[in-house]
Amino acid sequence: MDVPEKWRDRLTIMREKYLSIDQIKDADRIRMVREIFSTITGKYDFLNHFLSLRRDIYWRRFAVRRMRFFNSYRFLDVATGTSDLAIDAALHYPDIQVTGLDFVKEMLDQGVKKIARKKLSPRINLMQGNALDLPFQDDSFDAAGIAFGIRNIPDRAGALKELRRVVIPGGQVLVLEMTFPRISCFTRFFDLYLNRILPFLARAFSPNPEAYYYLGDSIMAFPTVDRFTGMMKDAGLADVRAYALTLEICHLFVGLKAGTK
Repeated sequence: MDVPEKWRDRLTIMREKYLSIDQIKDADRIRMVREIFSTITGKYDFLNHFLSLRRDIYWRRFAVRRMRFFNSYRFLDVATGTSDLAIDAALHYPDIQVTGLDFVKEMLDQGVKKIARKKLSPRINLMQGNALDLPFQDDSFDAAGIAFGIRNIPDRAGALKELRRVVIPGGQVLVLEMTFPRISCFTRFFDLYLNRILPFLARAFSPNPEAYYYLGDSIMAFPTVDRFTGMMKDAGLADVRAYALTLEICHLFVGLKAGTK
């Protein structure tokens, strides 16, 4: 299975402009991520739905259904982007308050508009901030989540520890992330899709098509399911579970902060 020759020529030119994750320092990677997401903001939601065949909607709702609220009735959505996870959680649980945090202002601006259209402004607050230095006290939220964002953070261990810190004892840390499937008959197709087809399709809609080389690169560079589960345990989370979604191209990881309150 391969792409047509005329596609390969165009994709080669595009690829030459992109430096892979293993070629850049962490600080440069963070700057690149900020630039990517600030330039694709206007079509970010459309591209997510289109390029995932709308499975991203199902994946977020799957995560929301596994949340539980028992003390603060507060949810923290880190790397909230345009706030889809925050909105889904607020709609599913009418008694909770939601805080969404992201370091890209342009994404937050889009999120504010979406929240207003849903009439959820009184219940969802968005703020700009750093996932490695969350501006909240310990034990502040029943649940904290991050959807399709932790692969963009070089210091994943630090982000997991911060998520655990702000969650109430007995509360949840939920990580929803794209993963490279281990199903042998599907891996070659998924590799082709991430590195050939997806960047070509994205070029028709995005002013920054190199962003979707980064998408494929970041998915392929993400730890294996077992390794990431181990990282969550190392961050102090207990009873860590991984739920495989859609032929293993996405996983929901859920861990608990030990103790009760």
